[in-house]
Amino acid sequence: MTFSIVARDASGAFGSAICSSSPAVAARCVHLSDGVGGVNSQNITDPRLGPLVLDHLRNGLSATDALAAVVASAENIEVRQLLVVDGHGRAAAYSGPRALGVFGDAVGDGVVAGGNMLATAEIPDLMVKALHKTPGDLEWRLLAAMRAAIDAGGEAGPVHSAGLAVVRDAGWRVTDLRIDWTEAGPIDQLEKLVELWMPQRDDYVTRALHPTAAPSYGVPGDE
Repeated sequence: MTFSIVARDASGAFGSAICSSSPAVAARCVHLSDGVGGVNSQNITDPRLGPLVLDHLRNGLSATDALAAVVASAENIEVRQLLVVDGHGRAAAYSGPRALGVFGDAVGDGVVAGGNMLATAEIPDLMVKALHKTPGDLEWRLLAAMRAAIDAGGEAGPVHSAGLAVVRDAGWRVTDLRIDWTEAGPIDQLEKLVELWMPQRDDYVTRALHPTAAPSYGVPGDE
């Protein structure tokens, strides 16, 4: 009931974009840590698995080894999907044999995509290719990957929630956008949010770290 992508760019930022027929998918499935890595845990989701993989990455394991450690120890792993990118841009994926419907994953340089209940098995590979060929900030590249998935059929059924998040050396998610439920077009709505957010993203980082140098909020009392 989900397709998603995790990536690291040349600046060291980590990001994820995700879409699902379930509500609030980004709240449960996306796990990012500055300088450490990114993990998506999906398909009959166990939200505990993402932090476990990140702990292994912090302790120096590669994406492949961190993933293998969690796969070897987690209960009910046969129904899970995990996508991992580590601090060196190495990527790995696991799709349990009891994942739902048409499922699969694809790994590229600094990126991994995967999904279940897919319209076609080629969608994860199309997402990876779309990210690689899209220039610009990681947010736009992740969004392009999601658009490629939707254009190729996306999930077998309707999708209702989506999210996109990025960490980039600030200590928090510099981008964290979510559509927790809509009857139609969560990727369209997510794209509108990204368009609204991106011109302001760096200003909010400045406001947090250097408030005296920050631009005004444009509200009464802070002109």
